[in-house]
Amino acid sequence: MFSHIMVGTNDVDKAKAFYSAVLGTLGAGDPMVNVNSDGQTRLFWIHNGGVFGVSEPIDGQPACHANGATIGFACDSLEQVTAFHDAGVANGGTSIEDPPGLRESEMGNMNLSYVRDPDGNKLCAMHRAG
Repeated sequence: MFSHIMVGTNDVDKAKAFYSAVLGTLGAGDPMVNVNSDGQTRLFWIHNGGVFGVSEPIDGQPACHANGATIGFACDSLEQVTAFHDAGVANGGTSIEDPPGLRESEMGNMNLSYVRDPDGNKLCAMHRAG
């Protein structure tokens, strides 16, 4: 359904360190770096058919996060959900909501963790529990 997901950043180096750490827990390698003709830097992690990007805003305005928005990353286990969360916190992110673990709902049981990246974007690591 999605071709890619991209978020903005005001600090490319900080975003690169944060996302390299959290996406590394999912097996993603180093990002592809692109600098456009106007000088804005964009980072692209390509993994398992998905593309996640971080960009300095093309319009030159400060990057900001969307209230109510969440970007979810699929995980293979509760351990990976926890590692994603812990890598995020260790690299400038902020733990939010409940600690990593099982959430029971009418949509099925899921292992979840939530962090905000250094620019305030809300991320979820999710593993569908049995």
